[in-house]
Amino acid sequence: MLNYNEILSKRFIVYEGAPYEVLDAHIFRMQQRKPVNQTKLKNLFTGKVTEITFHQADKVEEADIHTREIKYLYTTKGQFWFCEANNPAKRFSFDDAIVGVGGRFLRPNSMVDALTWKEGIEDEGEGKLIGIRLPIKVELKVTEAPPAIKGDTAKGGNKVITLETGATINAPMFIGEGDVVRINTETGEYVERA
Repeated sequence: MLNYNEILSKRFIVYEGAPYEVLDAHIFRMQQRKPVNQTKLKNLFTGKVTEITFHQADKVEEADIHTREIKYLYTTKGQFWFCEANNPAKRFSFDDAIVGVGGRFLRPNSMVDALTWKEGIEDEGEGKLIGIRLPIKVELKVTEAPPAIKGDTAKGGNKVITLETGATINAPMFIGEGDVVRINTETGEYVERA
């Protein structure tokens, strides 16, 4: 069991019978009141993000989350399709809400971590498949980049480039077609040239 002040970001908890990932946690005290932990939680079943405030007396159970490697195959009609790393016949899909914005940086045949949840001690086997965890940074090739025009740096020095997955992001003017860039999948932003 976790106390209210142990519910920190990147932790997994069970709240109202469902597993949640803590995206953000802020412990503070307002004037003469007792301290509270204001959190932003992501439901691992639905992908929905909610804000919950935990008080000093609140305790939550830590979720028993395990990871295993799976392979990304393709995306169609808002569904991301994956298969077991060693058995391509075992296919399954996740909704784009569960995969999140980082899904647009997934390259076919790339490996990601699948999150599985065991509800109780009596739950045997691998557990229930509830989501995926993308690598924080990925390297992708630039397929389209407009040429830099002299004087464009007055607008901030950024341009929109297209990556090999079809995603578009803002990048500095010196990035050209064929370059390999490193992207942060959590923020969807350019990090550096690889």
